[in-house]
Amino acid sequence: MQSHYDEHIDREMGCTEAEWLRWLPLASGGHAVRVDGAGRCADITISGGCCRLAWTPLPDRQIALMRIPRLAVSFRFDGVDAVERTRFMRHFDLHTQRGGG
Repeated sequence: MQSHYDEHIDREMGCTEAEWLRWLPLASGGHAVRVDGAGRCADITISGGCCRLAWTPLPDRQIALMRIPRLAVSFRFDGVDAVERTRFMRHFDLHTQRGGG
């Protein structure tokens, strides 16, 4: 598991936008989540600071006959110290993991 998380993180997530929106409340670990009206970004309040999430659907990744939906997701922390960022991201990662051994 990753031990350090920067204030700016960009990731590619293997999910649909509908799945992503369903995951957000639990993945956020009980922190307040506010999705904007356009539905492509959210603010999560964390210990007096904020994490701004923004996402954009990407073309599906195709491997042989398999298609994997993808989102480009950016995490931007403001006023969240390294310990809180790590705690938040570890929880977030556990709730958004998929399959695998």
